[in-house]
Amino acid sequence: MSTPYFDFRRFRIRHDRCAMKVGTDAVLLGAWADVTKAKNILDIGCGSGLITIMAAQRNPTATLTGIEIEANAAGQAQENSEASPYADRIEIICSDIRHYQPARRFDCILSNPPFFEEKLLPPDKTRSTARHTAGLPFSELLKEAKRLLEPNGLFHVIIPYTSVNQFLAFSSLQGFSLTARTDVTTKKGKPPKRTLLCLYNNIAPVRTSFSQLELTDEQGRRSAAYQELTKDFYL
Repeated sequence: MSTPYFDFRRFRIRHDRCAMKVGTDAVLLGAWADVTKAKNILDIGCGSGLITIMAAQRNPTATLTGIEIEANAAGQAQENSEASPYADRIEIICSDIRHYQPARRFDCILSNPPFFEEKLLPPDKTRSTARHTAGLPFSELLKEAKRLLEPNGLFHVIIPYTSVNQFLAFSSLQGFSLTARTDVTTKKGKPPKRTLLCLYNNIAPVRTSFSQLELTDEQGRRSAAYQELTKDFYL
């Protein structure tokens, strides 16, 4: 049986009631996203609350909201945030993002969205909701991010490398511009598996930075670049 929690340097994430457990994708996004200057941060599909709490650690003054449609995960995210050093700045909401009507918009949005698009969904309904785009397709995710993001705000996501062109086409239709992209490979010489994207909420000439991140070195250990990116979080 897998452990019901995962310890980071400054907090513990319990995930035994969450369909999707703590994983590399969430850690990557939480460590990579440009959150340091944000004032109001939203995590769409926050799951256990990991990315929300990571953002709170990286930005000591921002207020943060995590929204999660699945009740068990939202409850666990609430418990995790309350047990963290950042409880006074985090709010967890159990809701469908399409029904969410906040009093203000956000200047930074994060999302590790569901992305498995197989036609045959798994029998576990909660795991299906967490893993599949059937509940919230990329086009709708971008539409909601546009609705909830301030002009000139930033939207950060991690998605499969194979979905990047489709996702960027949808983002352009919604009026986003790409400012940063990092393709993630398991090790040198392998094709990318994931891509981290930062989208600017405006159609304007912007400089886009491109990079590649290898997760492991030739010995199968965490690469120096990955260690540097996540040094404030992994034990």
